Amino acid sequence: MTGVLPRQRIAALIESGAISAEPAIAAAQIQPASLDLRLGPVAYRVRASFLAGQGRSVAERLSEFEMHRIDLTDGAVLEKGCVYVVPLMERLDLPRDIQAVANAKSSTGRLDLLTRLITDGGTEFDRIGPGHSGPLYAEICPRSFSVLVRPGMRLNQIRFRDGQAVLDDAELAALHAREPLVDGEPVISEGLGFSVDLSPELGPRAGWRAKPHAGVIDLDRIGHYDPSEFWESVPVSNGGIVLDPGAFYILVSRESVVIPPDYAAEMSPYLAMVGEFRVHYAGFFDPGFGHDAAGGRGSRGVLEVRCHEAPFVLEHGQVVGRLVYERMAERPDTLYGRGIASNYQGQGLKLSKQFRDV
Repeated sequence: MTGVLPRQRIAALIESGAISAEPAIAAAQIQPASLDLRLGPVAYRVRASFLAGQGRSVAERLSEFEMHRIDLTDGAVLEKGCVYVVPLMERLDLPRDIQAVANAKSSTGRLDLLTRLITDGGTEFDRIGPGHSGPLYAEICPRSFSVLVRPGMRLNQIRFRDGQAVLDDAELAALHAREPLVDGEPVISEGLGFSVDLSPELGPRAGWRAKPHAGVIDLDRIGHYDPSEFWESVPVSNGGIVLDPGAFYILVSRESVVIPPDYAAEMSPYLAMVGEFRVHYAGFFDPGFGHDAAGGRGSRGVLEVRCHEAPFVLEHGQVVGRLVYERMAERPDTLYGRGIASNYQGQGLKLSKQFRDV
């Protein structure tokens, strides 16, 4: 059956050699509908972001743009505002009918750590055509905080597809009728729309805004950092906030979202015409996200927001993004939040896992 490949099909690709790595891929890397990718032992500081381009290799382009190499073996700091390319431990030799798409992991996006996949011959970030063969690289650009990284860290993930998987609006409406995907009336237009929650019911804090001159974050330190050292609270003001150009915000969706076990989803911006801001960096939602979540049905979507060009008033209930639902090729043998470490099941307004809960 065509669709997004579940973890058991990903394991079969690893077994067949279509996905390989040195050292070998660990079971913990395989998620319900994706595979975590690991940083290798060296990073290249480059002058600018780039794509390899048709017929060219990343290694060839590195020879043009490399400034210096950094050994990550004992840990090294990737500095805010700089661009790095890190060869990953995994490589692909995909069958002709399998394509792939990558995205940053949730904790990566919530740190404003821009991480994108690039490949030999690639003309787009995070997109890999059917039958691709070759090494994988992560382009990393810390936007708000400098970060300490080591080999083996998992900053991005890859999802595999066999054929067409995206649900059209009619199919999405039918799915919602069978199993409600959000609480309340759905907004369906090229996906399932979701809006921002800036209501007083959130309490004194509508969200978080990254401080401009914070310290280094060691990505291995879980539940370690005091949020007040890196973030400032965004107060609710008459149901809206003014986004400052260049600032990075963590906000939360008004809707509680459900991803049924036979589906996956990817978050996309809504429309550029409603405001020049971006609402996500990490966009994969695994099968089972929000499905019978602890404390009730559904989980909020966390929004990673960066405003561009001009200050913009964001108001409570404004539609800011959409979830594009995809059909799974088969149900995963393990769902998000069941039997695996799932940091954000049943979440509300939540920072990345490196920070202590407030």
